[in-house]
Amino acid sequence: MNWRQKRVLVTGGASFIGSHLVEALVERGADVRVLDNMSSGKKENLQELLKATVDLIPADLLEEGVARKAVKGIEVVFHLAADHGGRGYVDLHQSACATNLAMDGLLFRNCLAEGVEKVIFASSGCIYPNFLQTDPGEILYLTEEKAGPPYDADQMYGWAKLMAELSLKAYYNDHGMKSASCRYFTVYGPRGHENHAVIAMIARAFTKQDPFEVWGNGEQIRNWTYVDDIVSGTIRAAEVIDDGRSVNLGTMERIRVIDAVNEVLRYTGHKTAIRLRPDMPTGPMNRVADNTLAKKLLGWEPKVMFKEGLHRTIDWYFSTKDRATVAETLDRLLTERDIHGHAAVTTVNEKHRFRRRFE
Repeated sequence: MNWRQKRVLVTGGASFIGSHLVEALVERGADVRVLDNMSSGKKENLQELLKATVDLIPADLLEEGVARKAVKGIEVVFHLAADHGGRGYVDLHQSACATNLAMDGLLFRNCLAEGVEKVIFASSGCIYPNFLQTDPGEILYLTEEKAGPPYDADQMYGWAKLMAELSLKAYYNDHGMKSASCRYFTVYGPRGHENHAVIAMIARAFTKQDPFEVWGNGEQIRNWTYVDDIVSGTIRAAEVIDDGRSVNLGTMERIRVIDAVNEVLRYTGHKTAIRLRPDMPTGPMNRVADNTLAKKLLGWEPKVMFKEGLHRTIDWYFSTKDRATVAETLDRLLTERDIHGHAAVTTVNEKHRFRRRFE
């Protein structure tokens, strides 16, 4: 696919992963529109791009008429917008995550109505059955077909992601609307949020938390994937997949949470006792992607291994954050999308500017 002057919409494009994706698309010459309700997105994430090529629309896809207007004239949609967060969020905000069902359905329907050529959906490892992921001692790699049936997705967030994948397959089968679903596995990196595990670990070290809290028993297995690798895989999926197929984007490194914690403490020089918190949200005990299909189908594999990416992310966090501010807000950040706890366009004036733009 030639991205030069391709008309692209990125929903959630001012947030963590979305802003990195926008940068990569602009580098490839795409004409990018961003739609973001600014609940976790930040204008500063797009920095100089807003002064030049990127058009930021601060609006919520659940508002009447927004989805139809946002996709008008667009050729390719990257759908990353979601009510989302890390384990502390998806476990404790079930009804909020349920709104993703409506959001995804509205967007897909309007993409079809407006003749969008292709939709790339940001799915998740949360679609995989919980019953497969209970034993951290098992050497388990989740291949795409293990999603089900039988289905047993992870909380309402996982079920919404799974339903969106199935919806896109139906749109392709019934209407020929091209699409691909990228199953992201535990993404981390610069601009990440404290309600995700890696950033939470770094924030605890940054604020010199003593004792250092670790949710769960520390034996949980993850395969944290650096954001640059996620972005390159997402764009490659857009270039290769048409038929609504789903593909894992993740490393195959098997990393215990407690080992990641120890590396954070070692690299930051924070010496403290560790306090395990099995009473806090933990998630599955054994979640790691098999990325064989991505290698075969996309010619993609991760370039940044965890230790290197972790060090990059720590360096970013320590150089950009204010210790007093993080210490004051960390408890809330661990379970919320932002420190204000709202999920709507930030000001009435911004809503009015959005409406005038499309009238």
